[in-house]
Amino acid sequence: MYVAVEIDKCTACGACVLEAPDVFDQDDEGIVIVLDRNPPEDLREQTEDAADACPSAVIEVRD
Repeated sequence: MYVAVEIDKCTACGACVLEAPDVFDQDDEGIVIVLDRNPPEDLREQTEDAADACPSAVIEVRD
C-alpha cells in the first residue's frame, strides 16, 4: 500500500489524523503530514477511512 497526498490542496481539517493517527499528522498550520507513505497492511482500513473522510479528497491509497 502507498499513500499519496496532494498537500497543496489540503484544507487542514484534520479528519485524516482522527481516522489514522499512525499514518497522518498535521504541521503548525494544520496541513497534512504523511508519517508513513507505506503503512503496514493492518492500517489499511484506517488509512482508507482517512482518505474517505478527507473533505478535499486529497488522499489516495494505492496498492
